[in-house]
Amino acid sequence: MLELIRKYRFHLLTGAALLAALAFYSLSLRDREHASGFERMVIDLFAPVHNVGAGVSGFFSGVWNDYIDLVDVRAENKQLRESVKTLNSRLIENREAIHENMRLRQLLDLKAIQRAPSVAAMVIGEDSSPWFKTLVINRGAVDGLQEGMPVVAANGVVGQVIKVAAGSSRVLLLTDTASGIASVVQRSRARGVVKGKGGGLCFLEFSLREEDVKVGDMVVTSGIGGIFPKGLVIGEVTMVRKGEYGIFQTISVRPAVNMARLEEVLVLLQKAP
Repeated sequence: MLELIRKYRFHLLTGAALLAALAFYSLSLRDREHASGFERMVIDLFAPVHNVGAGVSGFFSGVWNDYIDLVDVRAENKQLRESVKTLNSRLIENREAIHENMRLRQLLDLKAIQRAPSVAAMVIGEDSSPWFKTLVINRGAVDGLQEGMPVVAANGVVGQVIKVAAGSSRVLLLTDTASGIASVVQRSRARGVVKGKGGGLCFLEFSLREEDVKVGDMVVTSGIGGIFPKGLVIGEVTMVRKGEYGIFQTISVRPAVNMARLEEVLVLLQKAP
């Protein structure tokens, strides 16, 4: 019998402990309002374990919640970036539309004061080769354009149509060396011919040395030749030099129109007689 107890002592002790626990638990059921001494001992014994478990659980719960919040923030930031891009694009489009409306309004004002009929056109190409300075516009023969017609912008003279296709035309700029426009100095009425010199500048040629021309004078079309109407702005005198010899003076003119930034023009539907 003693050998049997020794052999199964672990199982017997475990069973006894379970019976004791069950007994204490049964006794405690009679008074649920007050914890028994055994219950208090068990609570005190396992309280640190519970605290550690609760802390670990709270830590991982917080990490998980932070991860979820971070994912939400990233998604929200992505949406905000897309919204900013869309708003910036719309803002740029609106600004471009405002500038275009301003330019077209200036062209309409110019068209209103011109006696000759005219057609508005957009610049769709350019040729800045060493030999020619030309632009391509989106109007042609179907719009009534012909070679020789003058081309102007809101600020002044641009050039002259030299080639016409069905739906497009080529314009020779006044800054081209092949261009020549009969002109007059607005203040003193000194006459000459504005010739292109390249580099965005022009010369007023064939102006006599005794003519009164000063830096800052405005040069306009004289109307001689019948190509350009009288009084269109060409540019401003930037340099006057009178040599010791010769009958003419050297006069540089800066065009009123910036050819490099030209986007819309007005073609006057008139030809030279």
